[in-house]
Amino acid sequence: MQHGLITWGTSAQQAYQSTIELVDRAERFIQKRSTVLVSAARTTPLEVALQRSRQVAPLLRGVFCRSLRRQHAVFERTVVLPIVNNESLQFVDAAQARSLAVGAVLTPDHLIRTKAYPLFIAEPDYDDPAKLVVQIEAALKEYSDQYNAYCDRFTTGLDKALQRFDDAPRMVLLGGCGALCLGPDLASATIVRDITAATIGVKSDIAKMGGIYQGLSDDHLFAMEYRRYQHAKLPAASRQSLTGTIALVTGAAGAIGNGICRKLLEQGALVAATDLAGSALDAMVAAFEREFANRIIGVPLDVTDAASIGAGFDRVIAAWGGIDLLIINAGIAHVAALAELTLDAFRKLEKVNVEGTLLLLHEAAAHFKNQGCGGDIVLVSTKNVFAPGAGFGAYSATKAAAHQLARIASLEFAGLDVRVNMVSPDAVFNAGAVKSGLWATVCPDRMRARGLDEKGLHEYYRGRNLLKAEVTAEHVANGVLFFATRQTPTTGATIPIDGGLPDATPR
Repeated sequence: MQHGLITWGTSAQQAYQSTIELVDRAERFIQKRSTVLVSAARTTPLEVALQRSRQVAPLLRGVFCRSLRRQHAVFERTVVLPIVNNESLQFVDAAQARSLAVGAVLTPDHLIRTKAYPLFIAEPDYDDPAKLVVQIEAALKEYSDQYNAYCDRFTTGLDKALQRFDDAPRMVLLGGCGALCLGPDLASATIVRDITAATIGVKSDIAKMGGIYQGLSDDHLFAMEYRRYQHAKLPAASRQSLTGTIALVTGAAGAIGNGICRKLLEQGALVAATDLAGSALDAMVAAFEREFANRIIGVPLDVTDAASIGAGFDRVIAAWGGIDLLIINAGIAHVAALAELTLDAFRKLEKVNVEGTLLLLHEAAAHFKNQGCGGDIVLVSTKNVFAPGAGFGAYSATKAAAHQLARIASLEFAGLDVRVNMVSPDAVFNAGAVKSGLWATVCPDRMRARGLDEKGLHEYYRGRNLLKAEVTAEHVANGVLFFATRQTPTTGATIPIDGGLPDATPR
């Protein structure tokens, strides 16, 4: 009763076999007694529910982020993992959904991961995002008030060595959508998702048999939720500077993009690496997946195509719930003197470097406004914005236009608590074995002009800066990290990452 199944025998094998036999008997019993939980006509179509989960997740993240900030919680960012399938939809669309959903957890171990109860919103207003946010805020406030009252009732029994959990739910069930599972990082959210899936399955089976799940009373729930031995099962808090941050990086398969992705992953971020579809992106993601399992996804994306950008954002939202950090890095180069530069060649660069930046800023503005909890954008600019080079007019001019768009975005997005900053590197030839596509275009012309081989060209660029320093992809990534971690209240700024080039210093 309210505990589970215990078997025994003269050997471990006999006890194990008894467990298997009894579970098999229970499963056959459930199947024999089971009925339909909700008619197919009342169940939300799967494609509709999936679209709704992508709509709700950023709104939910924003409301939770603002709530956690008010509590001064140890974390603000939240990872959101969906459970949208036929079983979850039958559960939340059932006539008795509220009584099914708002019941106690299945086991004491679930308490420390999910709290005693989920948050349930029966009829979200999916047609009006503004009203939906109000609904989520009201539901969250009611949940928070109830959780704090629950803690206050039994606070005399609280172990003095333990602190209260924050008052935010971890399981959110929505009619017509399914379940959204939240955690301060991917590992925590994954555990909540697994528990939620198991809970839906068990409670659905009980309901199909005509039964009612009976959980522990609140006093017993509190005693288990705030039991020292239960808290000892939780991992020690260890948050890196970008834990819980969801980043999208364009041009990720190139040298600078590769270096930025590595730095973000090392600091705990979840990274959506985007580039044109192909082996370069696939190989890069596969390599990082071996090192940073489950924390990177590859998203084919063409920055010149608004639909492709929108689909890319949707894919990241479907995976993790939103986007907090956008790195605009995709760009192409062309070598030609103005007297030989064709309009078609210039337009090709303009489409990627300028229009691509504009389309990304446009999509980011809509997303950050919708999500409502701030964010950061970092544009990978170039020293050529400030010190253009002969024979490099198309690149210098189009990157200058992109740089100016980012500066304007810093003015327009500040009201959303979105900071927009730039890094301007010079002469980044590779990131380990990954060669720079820009320098693959530029190097032959530069080597011919100076009578140098590739090694000599590298030395030339190192020798021309004040610090006589080689500029690497990691250096650029460090500049991005400075802005992404908000170490200063800064927006609209540019960090030169060039070893010191007086002519390229922003002024």
